[in-house]
Amino acid sequence: MISALKVLQQWYESACDGDWEHSYGVRIETTDNPGWILVVDLARTALQGRTCDMEDESVDGSWMSVKSDGTEFVAACDPGSLERAIEYFIAFSGPRVA
Repeated sequence: MISALKVLQQWYESACDGDWEHSYGVRIETTDNPGWILVVDLARTALQGRTCDMEDESVDGSWMSVKSDGTEFVAACDPGSLERAIEYFIAFSGPRVA
């Protein structure tokens, strides 16, 4: 089974065209909630224009917020859910890239 991180790496590599990566990209940062934020630029990719909006809170304290305005995909989550945030991006992006 291929890991979520590997799929994200493949998506990023497929978006790189010698120009896109100079202005756009993928960022993973920590937040002061505490938590993580994953930001993926969609401009000039096949995902440009695709939108979503989802909030998820569990009784165990985990949480996730996923939004896309068509130019950026943003997932914010608790400290233990970074992999799940990446999996949300993979689901958002559709079929896995080769």
